[in-house]
Amino acid sequence: MKLKESYLTADKKEKTRLLNEYTQNTGHNRKYVIATLNSPTFWDNINKPRKARKKLYGAEIEAPLAKLWGIFDFPCGQRLKPCITEELERLRSFGEINVADEVAVKLLRISPATIDRKLARPRKAERQRRFSTTRPGSLLKKKIPIRLTDWDTSTIGFLETDLVAHCGSSAFGQFANTVSLTEIASGWWEGKAIMSKGQESTLNALKEMRKRTPFAWQGLDSDNGSEFINYHLLAYCEAEKLYFTRSRENKKNDNAYVEQKNWTHVRKIFGYFRYDTEKELAIINDLYRNELRLYKNFFQPVMKLAQKICYGSKKHRKYEPAKTPYKRLIESDQIPKKTKDQLKALYETLNPAALKRRIDHKLSLLLQAYQAKRKPIHQTKRKEVNLGLGIS
Repeated sequence: MKLKESYLTADKKEKTRLLNEYTQNTGHNRKYVIATLNSPTFWDNINKPRKARKKLYGAEIEAPLAKLWGIFDFPCGQRLKPCITEELERLRSFGEINVADEVAVKLLRISPATIDRKLARPRKAERQRRFSTTRPGSLLKKKIPIRLTDWDTSTIGFLETDLVAHCGSSAFGQFANTVSLTEIASGWWEGKAIMSKGQESTLNALKEMRKRTPFAWQGLDSDNGSEFINYHLLAYCEAEKLYFTRSRENKKNDNAYVEQKNWTHVRKIFGYFRYDTEKELAIINDLYRNELRLYKNFFQPVMKLAQKICYGSKKHRKYEPAKTPYKRLIESDQIPKKTKDQLKALYETLNPAALKRRIDHKLSLLLQAYQAKRKPIHQTKRKEVNLGLGIS
């Protein structure tokens, strides 16, 4: 602004000096600078507020978008986008989402970034540091090789497994543990709850989950807990020709794939409560065998790392488009056609919204069972006395 005032009030010789000095310092074209300084609207336009873009997505998409977000368990925009693209029309046919065709077109066209802006709300979850119930197994370590996260993610059949304790705030006594299992290439996940963490019961859980997986196993990787590092599992892997490996001690990132699933598929669902009764164990396994595995594997997209580039101390990661484990198996040439046909037939029968409702219902039953065992003893006895006297 000061240069413009000096230029407009100067004589011809002074204008020449100002132009020479300015162009020499900035490298701008001389004619461009003259036109700019003589323009009466230039400095006014520079201070004008930027014209707001016309809104493409108004209030009409907020309610259906929020409902879709809830149906698919509140994912980020990058994961919700493929869910909307693949499942919106099916959900409309099921009667779960009732929107006009114009709104449906907008929902199909909306970008992941816009989804995040429209669904901007607090997503902070309290994550308290919990103690570990894993105790290192001292046997057989020299026979079982260490493997880090250098998996070949294009080959289907290599799995990571871990144990998640449902012990609450005390590791004393018996309580439920979830044997968590995930396949590296597709992200397919299975779970099985066992009471305590015996070596044979852990092996039996792995055998049961193996029957449910729609692919052949090639290798298994675990941490150093004695529930995995033992003769039972080693002999099973040798007999089944499975490549059995383990992680380094106290290095959770060595089991990064299953550790992620421990949070999203176990802790976020069942929390940090203590489950130590057969009724609670039955409800958890009912979910693992039925609704939860179907919901997570068929309708929860997984982001897969495509490339990692290091710029000095900074790492830049590029991800493939988010896809569900089911979709990755269908697109793979390593899965037999018969298995793919079975998966497609099963997919056609599934309604993600109905699965979510059944999951929530069974979780409410689990909460009731958890609260019932925590009632004070004097209240329970008083109720028994009242019932004996015929008082409701």
